[in-house]
Amino acid sequence: MRAIILAAGMGLRLVQPEGQQKPKCLLRFGDNSGDASLLERHLHYLKAANVDEIVFVTGFKSEQIEAELASIDWKPKTEIVVNDEFTLGSVLSVHTARDAMTRGGDVLLMDADVLYDERIIEPLVAGGSVNRLLIDRDFEAGDEPVKLCVENGVPVELRKQVAAGLTYDTIGESVGFFRFDEKTATRLAEICADYVATGRAKMPHEEAVRDLLLEKSHVFDVADVTGAPWIEIDFQNDVKRAADEVLPQLHALRQFAGASQQ
Repeated sequence: MRAIILAAGMGLRLVQPEGQQKPKCLLRFGDNSGDASLLERHLHYLKAANVDEIVFVTGFKSEQIEAELASIDWKPKTEIVVNDEFTLGSVLSVHTARDAMTRGGDVLLMDADVLYDERIIEPLVAGGSVNRLLIDRDFEAGDEPVKLCVENGVPVELRKQVAAGLTYDTIGESVGFFRFDEKTATRLAEICADYVATGRAKMPHEEAVRDLLLEKSHVFDVADVTGAPWIEIDFQNDVKRAADEVLPQLHALRQFAGASQQ
């Protein structure tokens, strides 16, 4: 199993101080056990889940990410693929990683700018080869969350705006992590290539995943991770919420897990 982590964007909505801009995956969050970047947290959680083949798609200030990886000295060495046109959409980043998408085996496609409970990885990687999405039913209404709508266990929509009249029995926020089997990953790479070839490289990759779902030629299951703390970091307020709300929950869960093992 291979993890492709999308870390190319500029994160303009975060509005970082002039001269101090850095990729969002290098944001650090600390608690009583020390601090770590989002990037380093990804690496540790994936290793714990026995995912050792990791590909980072970088772009904006790629050299900073490479320096962080060098300082961590992670083994086995991660692969870096650079999206030079990182001001465009994330669908181009997936297209840039097309070799990693199509070289065989199951693929995890993950946003880099997420602080999350490592237990979210468990249902993502569990079992044999599969296509899987993650849903959090406890989400804030509004235009920002990417909604995942499910009817009778089948995902029927993946978009920020849900069309009026759509039939579904479950709705939640899509966690920015997906799993695809070999055949489906190859088809997603084809869809992304078509986006780029037809002048739609500015689109988010979720739109390509949505197209894949609506083709209904691949079976997807949905894992419910409601209750597991996580946050995608897009705005400065998200940084504050990550530090003040999510991080303490992660620390408390680690303490509980440690006490349970004693």
